[in-house]
Amino acid sequence: MMPLPRLMVAPNGARRTRDDHPALPVTLDEIIDTAISCQRAGAEGLHLHLRDEQGRHVLDAGRYREALAELAARVPGMAVQITTEAAGRYEAAHQRQVALEAGAALVSSSIREIMAGSTRAEARAFYEECAGRGIAVQHILYEPDDLALLERVLPPELFSSPDLQLLFVLGRYAPGHDSRPEELHPFLQALRARRITPDWAVCAFGRGESACLAEAARRGGKLRVGFENSLWNADGSLAADNAERVAEAACLLQLEGHPAP
Repeated sequence: MMPLPRLMVAPNGARRTRDDHPALPVTLDEIIDTAISCQRAGAEGLHLHLRDEQGRHVLDAGRYREALAELAARVPGMAVQITTEAAGRYEAAHQRQVALEAGAALVSSSIREIMAGSTRAEARAFYEECAGRGIAVQHILYEPDDLALLERVLPPELFSSPDLQLLFVLGRYAPGHDSRPEELHPFLQALRARRITPDWAVCAFGRGESACLAEAARRGGKLRVGFENSLWNADGSLAADNAERVAEAACLLQLEGHPAP
């Protein structure tokens, strides 16, 4: 399996628009330009959301294949992870299909969303097929209890594997739900309780993003940063663009002894 990049940029997400920030990339060309600048700033990976002609979040295997080919040509060396986020538009069966047919080596998927529209047998078969094809699924966990759900669904050999990829989500989109570093600790306690050592990363919403990423770096985790989750620098200023957020996160990793790529 391809491991998670140490530093991944999530430049747009499914919900934000240019009304939120004028530098938020929407079109594929804008996403590619952002990927180039973020790679220069220290990002090793891109968390890819695509938009349709109206700027709406879209999950389409064909569009993903085209985007992946374009990114490989124009941003060589950058790992690309596709999202399967439903965003209120897609059912689990469609999410599973896109993950399998998009041609991506890295896929992000919420265990909650998959289980909301799948039987346990369907979900397990999906994860087994991804593993058989060499598709690394990063399981999105919003609460430590989601890890218990994942444990019930995944085959034991996949759950206990060091190749297991997790994303711990700190904070929420909703106003007043900014992330806090201490939200990471119950996730790590849940890992210790199960005696597993997965490949894990953190994303964090709102003005607490930088503090949360710093805590994750101290604890040996990997980082996902960008306008999908936060528009603000550690000092409270509005970031000029995604590359500025990446540069700050790259500095956090260097402070914890991780050399720049």
